[in-house]
Amino acid sequence: MAARTAMNQTAATEVTAPAARAWFALRSQPKHEHIAAAHLRQEAGVEVFLPRIRFRRATRRGPVWFTEALFPNYLFACFNWTTDLRRILHARGVSGVIHFGNRWPTVPEEIIAALRAQWQDQEVYSLPETLVAGDAVKVVSGPFQGLLAVVERPLPARQRVTVLLEFLGRQTCVEVEAQQLIRDADPRQF
Repeated sequence: MAARTAMNQTAATEVTAPAARAWFALRSQPKHEHIAAAHLRQEAGVEVFLPRIRFRRATRRGPVWFTEALFPNYLFACFNWTTDLRRILHARGVSGVIHFGNRWPTVPEEIIAALRAQWQDQEVYSLPETLVAGDAVKVVSGPFQGLLAVVERPLPARQRVTVLLEFLGRQTCVEVEAQQLIRDADPRQF
């Protein structure tokens, strides 16, 4: 809304924005980053970058894979501000282009290049699931569901892990399937 108001006031005030193609940060509707990116990719002359991460989280059904935007409600688009702004603002899933009053900041090309290099030219980065000895884990399914444990050693050939857990007042070493475990200190858990 503020973007449209600022655009209507362009004739009355000076707007600071680049005349050539540049990268901008766009705000999307909540949980619609991928929809906004898909619609913007269909627009001629618009390049889009939406870094996303894939991770496993414990749910009532057990561990489930989730894919979320690295920057929730934001994505990056490269376009010509003077000719394409109106199309960008009306794209499905887009709430607006980030601006501060009449100043429309750009994202330096080096930042986008660094993000793309970190993501290895992929838009979805999977967080590693490798468990190592000493990791604090939570059992999310099976007979020990809900118990906290410490990984003693992974058994990769059988997709199982030996964990040390406290059960019935004493520490017990148990073998469980790796898919039944999730890191207890997962920063993406809310």
